[in-house]
Amino acid sequence: MSNIDTRSSIFIRGNKANQADSAKSTGRAEGVKRNSLERASELSEKTSTDAKVSIPEGVKDFSRIKKAALNAPEQDNSEKIARLKAQIQGGTYEMDYDAIADKMLSSEF
Repeated sequence: MSNIDTRSSIFIRGNKANQADSAKSTGRAEGVKRNSLERASELSEKTSTDAKVSIPEGVKDFSRIKKAALNAPEQDNSEKIARLKAQIQGGTYEMDYDAIADKMLSSEF
């Protein structure tokens, strides 16, 4: 295994085991220094162009619709399906051609 350190230079390097042990006892990692104002502005400058994420409105809308659909109560259509099957098999089912045409036109426009 290689000993090449591929971490970015903006992260503090140290003994992870010692930091983890001290973090458990004090609630924060010891030996971690606060950035100076110069270093903070340097970090801010480096990350300002890389740290931005934009989510398109279409994706946000889809997420809202999916959440609403998942939270909607389940509907039991088995009775309606059985009734329609019986009408079709008995030859008594009548199609509403105007409603079919309206649905076809509404999906096209």
